[in-house]
Amino acid sequence: MDSKILNSILTIGETVAVEFKRCGNGIESDTYETVCSFLNRFGGDIFMGVLDDGTVVGVPEKAAADMVRNFITVISNPALFSPTIYLTPEIIKDEQGHTVIHVHIPPGAEVHSYKKVIYDRVDDADVKVTATGAIAQMYIRKQNIFTEKKIFPYAKMEDLRLDLLPKIRVMAQNHAGGQHPWTAMDDQELLKSAGLYGRDIATGEEGYNLAAIMLLGKDDVILNVAPVYVTDALVRKVNVDRYDDREIIRTNLIESYDRLLEFGRKHLLDKFFLEDTVNKSLRNTIVREMVSNTLMHREFTSSYTAKFVIEKERMYVENANRAWKEGYITVDNLEPNPKNPIIASFFRNIGYADQLGSGVRNLFKYSKYYSGQEPQFVEGDVFRIIVPLDDEYSFDFGSMKSENGIGDTNRLANETESADKMSTDATRSATDATKSATEHELTEDEKRILSVIKKNPRITQKKLHEATGISLGTIKRILPRLQAKGVLTRNGSRRSGQWKIQK
Repeated sequence: MDSKILNSILTIGETVAVEFKRCGNGIESDTYETVCSFLNRFGGDIFMGVLDDGTVVGVPEKAAADMVRNFITVISNPALFSPTIYLTPEIIKDEQGHTVIHVHIPPGAEVHSYKKVIYDRVDDADVKVTATGAIAQMYIRKQNIFTEKKIFPYAKMEDLRLDLLPKIRVMAQNHAGGQHPWTAMDDQELLKSAGLYGRDIATGEEGYNLAAIMLLGKDDVILNVAPVYVTDALVRKVNVDRYDDREIIRTNLIESYDRLLEFGRKHLLDKFFLEDTVNKSLRNTIVREMVSNTLMHREFTSSYTAKFVIEKERMYVENANRAWKEGYITVDNLEPNPKNPIIASFFRNIGYADQLGSGVRNLFKYSKYYSGQEPQFVEGDVFRIIVPLDDEYSFDFGSMKSENGIGDTNRLANETESADKMSTDATRSATDATKSATEHELTEDEKRILSVIKKNPRITQKKLHEATGISLGTIKRILPRLQAKGVLTRNGSRRSGQWKIQK
C-alpha cells in the first residue's frame, strides 16, 4: 500500500471495515479483538500508529519489526485465537515519514474467538457476542448452506395448504404465456419440481423442507417450525409513536404476499402515470417489489420481526438477513445474491418476482416517477428498503409544495396575466422547484446531521453521534455524501477546521 492510498483511507476515517489503533506502547488487546470481529464479519484493514480521528502519530520505527513478530505469535497461538489464522502485516510510511503497520484481514471461513470470547463488527465498533441466537446467526452466515433447505422428515402433505395449488398452477400458466409444466403435474410432482421435497445427501433425511412449509404450510405448522415468524404491517402518519393502522401477518408466504399488497393499496395513493401509452400503477409496482423482497429473501431462523411500515414521508420494509457485505446497494454496485433460491424461484414461476436484481432496478426507476426521489437499499444483518413518499408530487407537474407547504394553485391560476407577471412567476417557480429538489435529495438522517452542524459548525463526528443518535459509522458515510452533493463543505484541517452548509 502506497502513501496516497493510505491518505485517502485516513480522510474517510474509521468504518465497518477500517480501524485505527494508536499502539504507542505496543499492540494492546483491543487490536486482537478487532482482528476477531473482522474475521467474523466481512474482513477489514487495521492501521497501527493512527489515532481515532485519522491523525498519524506512527509507531516507533525500531520497534515495528518486533511488533509484527508479536502480532503473528498471538494470532498463531491456539490458546488465544480459535481457530488460529495466518496474516502478513506490512510496515509502511506515510507522506510525513511516520511508520505505520497495516494488516489486511479477510473474512474468516469459520466463527473465530479471541480469549474464548466471540466478537462481531457493528458499524465501527467491536462487540462481544454472548447471546445464543446471535452466535447461531454468525454460524449460519459462515455456512455455505441455505436454511430453507432444512428437511423436516415428519412433515406430511396434509401439513400443507394443497388448496392453494390450483391457483398456483393458473398463476404459473398465465405468467409463462399459456404453457407451464406445473399444469400437467399432480400435487406431489409439482412440489418435487419446485424443490420443496427432496433428500439431504449429507444426512440421508428425506421429506419436505423449510421452503415448502413457509410457502404453503398451514398456520399451525409454520408456528411449529418457525415460532417467531411474523410480518408486522404498520401505518404511522398521525400517531407516529404507536400506529394508525396495523396488521400482524403470520400465514404462509403466498397469502402473506396478497395481504401485504392489499395493505399497501389501502394506505398509498395510486398516482396517474403513463409508460409509453399504457397506464401503469406506480403504487402497485413499488409495493410489489418491496413485499416480494422482504418475503423471499429473509432469514426465517432469526427472531427479528419483519416490518412493512408506511409513514408520511417514507415507507420501508426490513427483515433479518444473511448478509454477505454491509452498506448501501445501488444500481452501479449491484451484485445479485440469492438468500433463499428455492423460494425466489417459486415466486418467479408464479409472477410474484422477476429475475434476480431486477427489483432493485425497478425500484430506482419507478420511485423517481412516484415521489421524485431515489430509494435506499441497506445491506446488513437487517436488510432495509426505504422508499421516499411525497403525496403532493406528480411526475407530470413535479412537487406542488411551496415554501409554506401549500400548493401553488393561485400562481397557476394567474398564468394568463401579463408577460411581466408570467416572467416573475416562472422565476419564482424555478426557485421553488430547485429548493424542493434539494430537500428531496436529503434523507432524514442527513437533515438531522445538517441541523446539528448548523448550530455548531465545529462539531466533531463523535459529538454528532451523541447529538443525533445516529451511529458513528453511518455519520462517517453521510458526511462525504453531503459533500459530494454540494450541500456541505469543510474549511480548514480535520482537527481545527469547521463545516459550512451551502445555501
